[in-house]
Amino acid sequence: MLMHQGIGLDRFNALAPRSATHALFECYYSVIWAGRIVDGRPYVSHDALLSSADTELFELSPADIDIALQCHPTVARRIHTTASSLEQCAVWAPDEETMLAVLIACESYEQRFGYPYLWCAAGRDATELLLDLDARMSHSPEVERKTMVSELAKVNRTRIQRMLGPEGGYDNYS
Repeated sequence: MLMHQGIGLDRFNALAPRSATHALFECYYSVIWAGRIVDGRPYVSHDALLSSADTELFELSPADIDIALQCHPTVARRIHTTASSLEQCAVWAPDEETMLAVLIACESYEQRFGYPYLWCAAGRDATELLLDLDARMSHSPEVERKTMVSELAKVNRTRIQRMLGPEGGYDNYS
């Protein structure tokens, strides 16, 4: 859960650099990425901030992305294929059998590519995830790395939008 939610763009632009970096670090766990975005303030719109977030993400080195991924919630809790871990997964599945299939497919993905499967689950369920996993397993390592970073950008955008809230923010942050 983000500590900074619905703060609005004006408030984000006005935060002290350290606080703004912390707010962005909650969205994506890279001080390098967050610092670059903070250095680009002030932003004139949500879209300008989101565009900067994408640009800075795609400019990170593979090593910087790997370091940040280790802190990502879906990676940090490393879901294993046990009955107790079924409760920890953040995607909806119609039944335990489908959920177990997701967990096994995610494990196969990690064995193939060397890093955990990352997918922006917003509005999608386990059946769609399985279809996506199946398609991505046929990717070359180079193509899949680009796909994973693109999914990471979607996750970042969702979290930044949650951090900002609606244009103008909420009244309780005025």
